Amino acid sequence: MAEMGKGVTAGKIASNVQKKLTRAQEKVLQKLGKADETKDEQFEQCVQNFNKQLFEGSKLQKDLRTYLASVKAMHEASKKLTECLQEVYEPEWPGSSETNKIAENNDLLWTDFHQKLVDQALLTMDTYLGQFPDIKSRIAKRGRKLVDYDSARHHYESLQTAKKKDEAKIAKAEEELVKAQKVFEEMNIDLQEELPSLWNSRVGFYVNTFQSIAGLEENFHKEMSKLNQNLNDVLVDLEKEHGSSTYPVKAQPSDSTSAKANKTPSSPPDGTPVTSPETKTVNHEPEPSTLETPGGGIPKSPSQSTEAAPAGAEAAGKDAGAEAAKTETDSGSASSSLPAVVVETFPATVNGTVEGGAPSERADMPPGFLFKVQAMHDYTATDNDELQLKTGDVVLVIPFDNPEEQDEGWLMGVKESDWLQHKEFDQCRGVFPENFTERVQ
Repeated sequence: MAEMGKGVTAGKIASNVQKKLTRAQEKVLQKLGKADETKDEQFEQCVQNFNKQLFEGSKLQKDLRTYLASVKAMHEASKKLTECLQEVYEPEWPGSSETNKIAENNDLLWTDFHQKLVDQALLTMDTYLGQFPDIKSRIAKRGRKLVDYDSARHHYESLQTAKKKDEAKIAKAEEELVKAQKVFEEMNIDLQEELPSLWNSRVGFYVNTFQSIAGLEENFHKEMSKLNQNLNDVLVDLEKEHGSSTYPVKAQPSDSTSAKANKTPSSPPDGTPVTSPETKTVNHEPEPSTLETPGGGIPKSPSQSTEAAPAGAEAAGKDAGAEAAKTETDSGSASSSLPAVVVETFPATVNGTVEGGAPSERADMPPGFLFKVQAMHDYTATDNDELQLKTGDVVLVIPFDNPEEQDEGWLMGVKESDWLQHKEFDQCRGVFPENFTERVQ
């Protein structure tokens, strides 16, 4: 019995090897064009649709798993955030118990949402794709049986056309042909029915899957919105009871003018620190703390030049010197009067010369000219009201039309080259960061 078992096994192996050799030989002959191949264009189209459907379904499954992983990650993040709120929310504050309940419901809502997505979307997706491996295997087997059928058909035809016919061989070949044809047609008929049906089922599957996801998301966000509203009501009550301890957060202005007011000039490329408003301001009075310091040096604020510029054209050099001497005497007896006379303590200067000493030079300057600065670094304009500066450019500083529009650390001016060439005041002027320049003494 053992020997018979071995013989049967050996016979099956030999038969399988013979089938593989026959199939390989038939495929070679078909590729060389020496043997015709049975083709079914309708079935081939069904196979193409099947492969496309399998690819799209596998991609959808992968993306759905990614979505579920994101929901789980968001659940953990939300849970940590609510736990943080519970930690900072002191027990004696109003609504402490409501806050804990909201946090608990928040966690349950996320858990329920994730579980329903798994049950109604992911598991359905897995079931849908579970039918493809079996059909794919049957399609491959049908291809092998088709080769067997073609091989049996060619063998039978060759015996029929042989000069010397062997009836026994012809009968056996015909029997093998009928058997191969029957096996192939059985598989072919089943797949011809299943593949179109499977292809058409994709529409309903996609509709049900995405409708389930959309419905679950809608309910989730609706319930989450209620929890958020409850939490907001608790926080509003807390604010009313502890209103003096709140710190309102102001939204950033959307218009360009307000945005410019909050703009801080960036540091120059070499790392030069931005000039602080306490040590250098433009069109503003000096800090009272600086003026009240006994014996302290009077800061050269641009505000001095701003106020002295209109009056400098009318005051003579001698009057300015006499007034300066008078001011020094008065400042020794009453230091509190410094803010009123600080502008006239020293004659205003332009480019290192006493103002009023060169009226012809000031006549060539733009209206309201204050002083000159030279660019120490390149500056790229980021708005249409800013100046583009290159290292070495000389800028004529002028006051703002409206002092309230001036931002800390920014100056208004016109390039000296543009002014001398065009004499166009409105078209050439612009703002620039003060810390990118150095005042020309």
